[in-house]
Amino acid sequence: MTPAEKNELETFMNGLEKRNPYEPEFRQAVYEVASSIMPWYLQREDYRKAQILERITEPDRIIIFRVTWETDAGEIRANRAWRVQFNNSLGPYKGGLRFHPNVTQSVLKFLGFEQIFKNSLTGLPMGGAKGGSNFNPKGKSDREVMRFCYSMMRELHRHIGEDTDVPAGDIGVGGREISYLFGQYMRLENRWSGVLTGKGQSFGGSAVRKEATGWGCVYFCDDMLKHHDIDISGKRAAVSGSGNVALYAAQKLINKGAKVVTLSDSGGFIHAPEGLDLEQWEEIRQLKEEQRGRLSSYESKGVTYHDGERPWGVDCEIAMPCATQNELEAAGAKELVKNGVIAIAEGANMPTNLDAIEIFRENHILHAPGKASNAGGVAVSGLEQSQNAMRISWDDEEVDLRLRNIMKDIHTRCVEEGQATNANVDYINGSNIAGFKKVAEAMLAYGAV
Repeated sequence: MTPAEKNELETFMNGLEKRNPYEPEFRQAVYEVASSIMPWYLQREDYRKAQILERITEPDRIIIFRVTWETDAGEIRANRAWRVQFNNSLGPYKGGLRFHPNVTQSVLKFLGFEQIFKNSLTGLPMGGAKGGSNFNPKGKSDREVMRFCYSMMRELHRHIGEDTDVPAGDIGVGGREISYLFGQYMRLENRWSGVLTGKGQSFGGSAVRKEATGWGCVYFCDDMLKHHDIDISGKRAAVSGSGNVALYAAQKLINKGAKVVTLSDSGGFIHAPEGLDLEQWEEIRQLKEEQRGRLSSYESKGVTYHDGERPWGVDCEIAMPCATQNELEAAGAKELVKNGVIAIAEGANMPTNLDAIEIFRENHILHAPGKASNAGGVAVSGLEQSQNAMRISWDDEEVDLRLRNIMKDIHTRCVEEGQATNANVDYINGSNIAGFKKVAEAMLAYGAV
């Protein structure tokens, strides 16, 4: 980046920080995109004149409301909830709901901002949004979660609709929560519509939705490696997390012949130097999905548990951070480089911080950012919207084929826009420019609004 480009970036970020002084996650997400696209953006006089960058970093609206609910003991509790409707230039707002005690407006704004470009890359007509609450579903009974969801939907239903805003699940919001939210929406609106995605298949949900983000991440990683003449089979993969994304990324990696050597949760990680087999994977899936257990309780031959540690210190060629934002920092990045990593494929949203990104770039590591490699989940959410609108249902094979093609197209767009460095594609630049360009063109077409 030239001194003039750096000055433009600094001026822009100073203004953004003044407008968003207490939102570090949001500023980080914007900086990652702005620093990536700035040399290209400054060549577009039409974008600069229309203030596209300034407009695209300001949400259309943020809805904040209280959610009051009752515990099983009859005690009244109150939480805060948000819906950040960021940009609908390409279609109805689309993005998940997150229930977690660490949810803040900054976190939801960063997620909504990322969602704009992720949805753009899929090629489907979806805008970007995100929402959620600082409600913690862990340790709550089904009826407590139900009462919270019912209360939340009493306000949320005013702001969503199949042609307005279509929420989905995220951390803390799975099939149970979506079912409660959708049931309450139908009662309040007196109609059935595809206003939420991630529903059960018996009432309008799509096949492959649970698996989509993890499978999509592996599809993108496979395409990225193939583009650089590398075979995924036999490669050791360190996967973080043990939710839907991590579990089904691990499943697809095993099916493709890779060796999944780690999975993790908030307590620590398990290490299987020879790679997990499908029988072990199924045992872990049951532990996490059905028993809601901890990896510390898992025992199997050749598998060790490492309490309080992250999985980035093991020998691997592929790293897939699939847990949460900023989980992979500079120290972990240095360990991965030292231990032979050749590719990073992000399964979570912004799991790699700026220092770690720079370390991977300096060492010419292939790096697929979440807005590209994590897009499989929202892609199948978009396919669920289509099925609901047409009142049809595609089988697993059909949805998986469409997912595979969408991820292949995203990879192609990233390659077309990424700048080659040492024969590698810069997937961060490629995904940012490709995602930004489509939204910017739509915003230009609408005029100064």
